Amino acid sequence: MGVLKIILTIMFIIICIALVVLVLMQEGKSAGLGAISGAAETYWGKNKGRSMEGLLVKLTKILAALFMILAVILNLNVF
Repeated sequence: MGVLKIILTIMFIIICIALVVLVLMQEGKSAGLGAISGAAETYWGKNKGRSMEGLLVKLTKILAALFMILAVILNLNVF
């Protein structure tokens, strides 16, 4: 059982680092001065789910869920 805990801990660390990188890669909610004048409503703003930003959001949600699941599993003390 010790080997399984080591593998899960390594996966947990990799997910933690990937989650930090993904959050830092995302843009902020405010688009600067362009958002004030209404210039933020562009093609990329309308199709955000299909863009790179949408992909980053989806990956962040998946990694956050994996982070929480592994945190619970590692703290069950069944190993």
